Amino acid sequence: MSNHLHLIAGATEGHILSDILRDFKKFSNKAIVKAIQEENESRKDWLLNRFAFAAANDVKTKNFKFWQDGNEAKELHSNSFMEQKLQYIHQNPVVAEIVAEPEHYLYSSAPNYAGQLGLLDVILLE
Repeated sequence: MSNHLHLIAGATEGHILSDILRDFKKFSNKAIVKAIQEENESRKDWLLNRFAFAAANDVKTKNFKFWQDGNEAKELHSNSFMEQKLQYIHQNPVVAEIVAEPEHYLYSSAPNYAGQLGLLDVILLE
């Protein structure tokens, strides 16, 4: 989605999912800011100004803050609940009227589940 991210994630033994999410946000924050700074982005100054403003109000962040704090994590306590969440994720761009079919959204795992090759490496849920 253009303004948020949905994902189903897990942590292997010895790792903590909240640490993985924290590190993902930190890594992707830096990569996004770098891409904006280096590419010919028409909204470069406005975006960096907004990210700098968000960082100024956060003692944990130095220069630019892309992600909002927190998340809406849900524990996937059953296979049926996990399937429900996967369908919700795949239908999200359809409901937002970005695409007509879930597998048409490029930044989704839906193509992988439809037997196509998507842009993302996906471990299919069974």
